[in-house]
Amino acid sequence: MGRAAEARQVLIAIGERDVESELGEIMATVHVESNRGSEPLFQHKYRLPVFLAISIGMFNQLAGINAILYYLSDIFERAGFNKVSSDLQSVAIGLANLIFTLIAMSVIDRMGRKKLLLIGSVGTALCLAGVAVIFATGRGEKTLVWVLVGYIAFFAFSQGSVIWVYISEVFPNLVRAKGQSLGSFTHWIMNAAISGTFPLLAAKSRSIPFVFFAAMMVLQFIVVATIYPETKCVTLEDMQKKLKA
Repeated sequence: MGRAAEARQVLIAIGERDVESELGEIMATVHVESNRGSEPLFQHKYRLPVFLAISIGMFNQLAGINAILYYLSDIFERAGFNKVSSDLQSVAIGLANLIFTLIAMSVIDRMGRKKLLLIGSVGTALCLAGVAVIFATGRGEKTLVWVLVGYIAFFAFSQGSVIWVYISEVFPNLVRAKGQSLGSFTHWIMNAAISGTFPLLAAKSRSIPFVFFAAMMVLQFIVVATIYPETKCVTLEDMQKKLKA
C-alpha cells in the first residue's frame, strides 16, 4: 500500500536480518505504475497459481470431508448404530479432528506442505475405500467408526491444515488477495455442490459416494506429486520467481 516506513518497522520487529534488502524485494514485487491500476488475476502468467488455488480448493471438498461431517449421524444410523451411539461416535471423530490438526500445526514447517498432502491423499483414499467396502458388503459395520476416525485423522493432518496456508503462499504479492479469494470461493462452491449431491447418491447406494471420494484422493495424489511446488521456507518473492521459471 506504499507504507514503506511501517513495513520497515514490521520487518525489524519480526527479526529480519537484512531489512533494507527484504523491503526492496517486497516493494519490487508489488510495484505497479499508477496508470496501470489493479493487476488482473486471470492472465497467462498466473495460470499455475490460479490452477493450484482452484485445484486445492476442489480436492479439499472432493475428499468428502464436509459432506461426511454434515451427515455423520445418518451415516452411523445406516450402519446400525442408534441415535445415542451415533452422537458418541461423532464426538470421537471431532476429537480426532482436533488432535490431528494440532499435530499438523506442529510439523507443517518441518515436513512441508506437499509431503503432508501426499500422505493425506494415500491415507484418506484407503479409509474411504474401507468405508465403501463396509457399506457394499454389509460386513464389518462395527468397525466403521474406527475407519472414519482414521479418515478424519489423515484429512486433518493433511489438506485440512494445508489448504489455507498453501493458497496464501503460491500467489505473487500483487494478486495475492484476489488469489486467496479465488481459492476460498472454489472451496465453498464445491462444498455446496458435494454436500447437496451426497444424500442423493447415498440414497441410491451407500457405497457409491465413498468410492467416488476415494478415486478423487487418488487423483489428488497424482496431481500433487507431479504439479504442486513445495512452498516450505520459500518467501513470497522467491515463490514468484520460482513460478515464473
